Amino acid sequence: MATTQLESFYKHFVKAMHEGNAAIFAGAGLSKASGFVDWKGLLKEIADDLNLNIDQETDLIAVAQYHHNKQMNRAKLDRLIVEAFTKDTALSDNHRLLANLPLDTVWTTNYDKLIEQAFTEAHRRVDVKKTPENLQHPLPERNVTIYKMHGDVDSPQDAVLTREDYETYDLHRELFSIKLKGDLIGKTFLFVGFSFTDPNIEYILSRIRGLRGKDKGEHYCVMRWPEKPARTEFRQVRGYQAAKARYEYDRTKLELRIADLKRYGIDAIMVDEYSDLTKILAELNRRVHLRDIFFSGSTHTYEPLGEPRLDDLCRRLARKLIDSGLNIVSGVGIGLGGKVIVGAMEALYAKHYYDATSRLFLRPFPEQPPAGMALKDFWTRYRKEMIARAGICIFVSGNKLDASTGEVVEADGVVEEFEIGSHFGKYLIPIGATGHAARKLWQRVSSDLDRYFPEGGVKGHFKVLGKETSTCEELVDAVSGILKQVKAVS
Repeated sequence: MATTQLESFYKHFVKAMHEGNAAIFAGAGLSKASGFVDWKGLLKEIADDLNLNIDQETDLIAVAQYHHNKQMNRAKLDRLIVEAFTKDTALSDNHRLLANLPLDTVWTTNYDKLIEQAFTEAHRRVDVKKTPENLQHPLPERNVTIYKMHGDVDSPQDAVLTREDYETYDLHRELFSIKLKGDLIGKTFLFVGFSFTDPNIEYILSRIRGLRGKDKGEHYCVMRWPEKPARTEFRQVRGYQAAKARYEYDRTKLELRIADLKRYGIDAIMVDEYSDLTKILAELNRRVHLRDIFFSGSTHTYEPLGEPRLDDLCRRLARKLIDSGLNIVSGVGIGLGGKVIVGAMEALYAKHYYDATSRLFLRPFPEQPPAGMALKDFWTRYRKEMIARAGICIFVSGNKLDASTGEVVEADGVVEEFEIGSHFGKYLIPIGATGHAARKLWQRVSSDLDRYFPEGGVKGHFKVLGKETSTCEELVDAVSGILKQVKAVS
């Protein structure tokens, strides 16, 4: 997809997320990265039973139906679903990135439980809808609903898999169709994990066409171009020419599919590699969370600014962030976290805004890890989860007392939070004037501003942040100037 088209997608989908009108529709490709099978992998054994070559089959739903016809039952199909989707596997980066987006609606054709696991681990209250009966009983205080429109691995006998299941869908799952129709009209969907050979996509598209009617929503689908064969992969020219012909045929067919998607109100976002989806989801996270500021810092000693100035800086900065319509994410670092909370609450109370939960996301670090997990690994994961919810990280001071030596040292947790933020592509704003780890990190960013702030326009503000003689007001204004430059505030 052209850069201008991708930029248009980002703006539109981020706007939909901010307005609470965005939704995800996930296919089998999302779970494949975690080690689960795709459709061909699931039905290979079935095809073998029928003396069919799964790699030559394009109508995979028909393959499932043929087996059901031959056996007069679906026992083996049900067993394969259980075996394929109950093995231990890890969440992919894409699952975690999706779960960190501010979404309240997710649709999926997947039988596995990875999506609900990802949202649960992201501390969301998840309401999973597996059957029409589930739809009639909403979970109180839910903040994300996952619609498993083709069933769940816990009830394989009810999973939508054969052609007959698809043809009689509305007889058994009409409530899902009704709900999907409303979401297709009222929300902007991003389809992920579907390929142009995925059998589900055909039925979903036909359902969209029938459900949506003349009300044309605006949706997006991430799809991958066929992989172009390399001449070096083939010993003989004939083999290469055959592979090249298949590639050109598949690409032509996909280009026609892309054009056809517009009939359904879907714009295709074409990528060359599956890893490009991770980049797209990471960029969505960065943009949508620009209003969310992660506050990193801890202190045992208040030098070089001294305790009164450093406390005043934290309170002023927190008040400014809240007054600017931004939200604060914090692990409540030692010596500074309390001042940040006080400053934020002062701003909220001044606006008669008494529900702080939507503006302050506070997660003090536990002193004990979960069973079977080392404390250091637990804290790293804890930090990643918090920072994933933010688009910008601010670093203040960053020192602690080394219990073994009795000396004050740089806070390695603050440095780790910087590294995590850098890895996730967040904007990083160390206030070097506060010394210690923040000084070191400020030097690192200042020496390579083009990398950390490619849009430019922040050099003067960073100079102010590095001066110990800068007043608290000047430091807060410098941070505000950077936030305006990256368009976190207007």
